Amino acid sequence: MADHHSFAEAGADLELVGIKKRFPGFTAIEELDLTIPAGSFFALLGPSGCGKTTTLRLVAGLEDPSEGKILIGGRDVSALKPHRRPVNTVFQSYALFPHMTVLENVAFGLRRRRIGDPVGKAHEALRLVELDHVADRKPAQLSGGQQQRVALARAVVNRPALLLLDEPLGALDLKLRRQMQQELKQIQQEVGLTFLHVTHDQEEAMTMADTVAVMNKGRIEQMGAPEELYELPRTVFVANFLGQSNLFQVQVAGGTDRAIHTDLGGTRITVPRSRSERDSGSITVGVRPEKLSLSQSEPAADASTNVVGPGRVTDVSFIGVSTQYTVDVPGSGPLQVFAQNLQAGPSAALGDEVWLSWHVDHTFGLADDRLDTGALTADFSTRAIATRAALAE
Repeated sequence: MADHHSFAEAGADLELVGIKKRFPGFTAIEELDLTIPAGSFFALLGPSGCGKTTTLRLVAGLEDPSEGKILIGGRDVSALKPHRRPVNTVFQSYALFPHMTVLENVAFGLRRRRIGDPVGKAHEALRLVELDHVADRKPAQLSGGQQQRVALARAVVNRPALLLLDEPLGALDLKLRRQMQQELKQIQQEVGLTFLHVTHDQEEAMTMADTVAVMNKGRIEQMGAPEELYELPRTVFVANFLGQSNLFQVQVAGGTDRAIHTDLGGTRITVPRSRSERDSGSITVGVRPEKLSLSQSEPAADASTNVVGPGRVTDVSFIGVSTQYTVDVPGSGPLQVFAQNLQAGPSAALGDEVWLSWHVDHTFGLADDRLDTGALTADFSTRAIATRAALAE
């Protein structure tokens, strides 16, 4: 097993080639080709039932793919049993042995695989997660956050080429999660392992990962750096799953070599060509709520600004850092506006008539044929029922 240890020293890249996974009456993964470079922090993000946990189980060897192969560090591991793969998983449930001390928990895997100096290596892993001072305690004497860090130390001590994180912070409260997100990121940078993190929590994926893949119905809809996905989503699903978006169904009415002019019931909305997936017919364009400005009078016409209105403020929620407004604009439906609280008190009150404006460069055009949010939610619930039925079998 010695080669297993050195093989994993710096993390390895993970390649999924033509992966499909079918269960009776249900396809969990339609088609998956994915390369995760060595030493990166990669997040697989999506709603429940999208196939992300199945992907993780395939990599760990807990499920076999119906088609395709899995390579770690260029080596095909598809036929290897879970314990023969250079992979460790950290689950939400921690799964620590209650009767063993923290140190024994961390050293357990090393002893079982007869790796030299298990105690020394376990202390080193505990120092990494800043818990060496509780080495002699039992898991029950630790807080949830500390138990999570012990579980992490236990996985890292094996020097896996690849560390799989399955909703690892799901059981922690909000403040502790934030803290652990930063710590996980630091630990990943220090040990240099490849991290594959599965989560349905968009903020968690955005905070920690170098690369995020948004998964929907067994396929990856879009993949890239968190900022890139947020600023320039390609589909309605990504635009709505990562944060919130105001989306408009518009008709392309013309344009220049740099911009597309569209028509929203007589109002012109311009989107840069480089930021739109489509440039003809009926298209869906969008803008994020924090990019919008509210004004009490109609802003002057300007080629670099899109203006929608007038509308009426139907909801004002004070969040602290920002105030969230819902503005009902005839022909565009309710729009969300997030305004930073720079001045005292909100800048618009319930019932006010307002105009909304934003910079043309903040507009994006999506690849979807049409905007059908109803189908989106309906589809989730039918899929969840199908998944439950498949699991029940």
